[in-house]
Amino acid sequence: MTTHAPKEKYFEAVGRRKTAIARARITPASKGAFSINEKDLATYFPTAELQSIAQAAFDGAKLTQKFHVSAMIEGGGIHSQAEALRHAIARALLDYDAELRKKLKKAGYLKRDPRAKERRKFGLKKARKSPQWSKR
Repeated sequence: MTTHAPKEKYFEAVGRRKTAIARARITPASKGAFSINEKDLATYFPTAELQSIAQAAFDGAKLTQKFHVSAMIEGGGIHSQAEALRHAIARALLDYDAELRKKLKKAGYLKRDPRAKERRKFGLKKARKSPQWSKR
């Protein structure tokens, strides 16, 4: 008979923005670290702005450096991916502690930003731009 070590408890959630989808797992840890598509935070999000967006949910909940984050992100652009990750982390933090809801909601991290590119309509060049028109 084999004995298995107890599995680490983690909290998982999905976050979305435009067409970007982030599936994040947060595991309580002594030292916070990010693993995004098997890369670290600084490699995946090269600019400080994108890194701060990704970590914003922890900053809003005042829980920095208490979790290890493992995330799989696909679709969208790099900025949308950072915002989708923030959304996923905020949702996972709610599973960890429901008391954080007020802080995260006030900061706007629980709202899925629904804005996306409008579809192109027939007879038009883009979503709303019409072909050039000449009176004569």
